[in-house]
Amino acid sequence: MGDLTKQERSAIEAIARRFSATWEERNDAHDANITVAGKRVAVDITTLKRRGTVQGNAAKPHLRFDKVAMRLMDRLRVTLGKTVPDGMTVVLTITAPILLPLKTAASLEDKINTLLGRRSPRRDEKYTIHGNRVQIRLLRDESERAPKMIGFVHNSDSDPLLLSNMTRELLDVISAEADSYGRKLAGERWLVVISAREISCLEAYRYIYSRLRIATDLNKILMVFGDGRVEMLTG
Repeated sequence: MGDLTKQERSAIEAIARRFSATWEERNDAHDANITVAGKRVAVDITTLKRRGTVQGNAAKPHLRFDKVAMRLMDRLRVTLGKTVPDGMTVVLTITAPILLPLKTAASLEDKINTLLGRRSPRRDEKYTIHGNRVQIRLLRDESERAPKMIGFVHNSDSDPLLLSNMTRELLDVISAEADSYGRKLAGERWLVVISAREISCLEAYRYIYSRLRIATDLNKILMVFGDGRVEMLTG
């Protein structure tokens, strides 16, 4: 590993303050070591590649987790898991409230399967289905460990482009960790993820991670946001 950048150094210093820990830079398999309550932990640091910019109220995603929303996404995960090819992830966003969930689900399945049959669909396909605004993005050439579908139900004041971009950002990082799974040194290991976005995106990042379900050997994943605040993603 090379020397830490200024941004990476600031991030590991923020982690050390959060855990009342000491740290030292390393030059071998990991970026740094941190000592927490006498326990030595290897730390890797990565920066999310920010895609797109969103300003104003839409910068805070407002997700919905009511029963109708979750049942719709559960159904789509099952059905699309049978038709989406390996190495592809469908990112779906839909506005709430969903008044006709069964008809909406059937229409979404039809739309997505039609897109899967095209050679080169546009980057983001947009529809209005039973009064709900829908955006669909197909991510190709992903890890075979990546999920076939990640879906969001959100309030109308949230920008679906932000959610799609955040999904790609985090998927890239976690897939890279999964590809190195089992090849790291033994012992506890943390991943520090630097995001230029605001902490208001934390809930959405946590939801995305919960849906990735990609195995890694990480004990903790922590996020450092643009204002220097530190939050747990998992662990």
